[in-house]
Amino acid sequence: MATKAGKGASRRACLKILAAAAGGVAAGVGGAMTVGKLGRAPEGPWRVLTPEEARLVEAVSEQIIPSDRDPGAKEAGVVHYIDRQLDGPFKRFAEKYRTGLACLAKTSQAMFGKAFEELGWSDQTRVLQALESNKAPKDIWTRPSASEFFGLIRDHSMQGFYGSPRHGGNRNYASYKMLGLEYPRVIGQNRYPDKKG
Repeated sequence: MATKAGKGASRRACLKILAAAAGGVAAGVGGAMTVGKLGRAPEGPWRVLTPEEARLVEAVSEQIIPSDRDPGAKEAGVVHYIDRQLDGPFKRFAEKYRTGLACLAKTSQAMFGKAFEELGWSDQTRVLQALESNKAPKDIWTRPSASEFFGLIRDHSMQGFYGSPRHGGNRNYASYKMLGLEYPRVIGQNRYPDKKG
């Protein structure tokens, strides 16, 4: 059985290749997006997601972009990116997230009798593979389809990891450091100390 480190290493190599092939486009995703109103969620730092939904999104995004010698989605704060964008430019996806996360929780229970966050790494992978291939229980997934929801959360996780930190993800420039990129200097957006001497 593959370990988290083994799976993470191959996924990380794939992520680096994809990011390089995209020519840095992902780093600029949402460059013109604005962030919605503050403080709508009833508890904690969340604007749209409930604390339970946020834990589930974090677990899924960590499966998509796992940590190894470099930070993964969890350390990069991808769940914060997704939550902030669901309160702004991604508002149209908020209900799809709510429904999809509930279906994901039911799928995990149906397949393994546990919450997704309580599953081991390989069982989490199996659940997400079932979603991606649209082989999750059909009686659970109607709208959105399992593969549609997986594609949505995968794409948003990638954006949160590779995009500008000012949108809520890529904490401490995690993906830029991983790829060996300098933080893009955008006139009027970044502040740099004057160099002396």
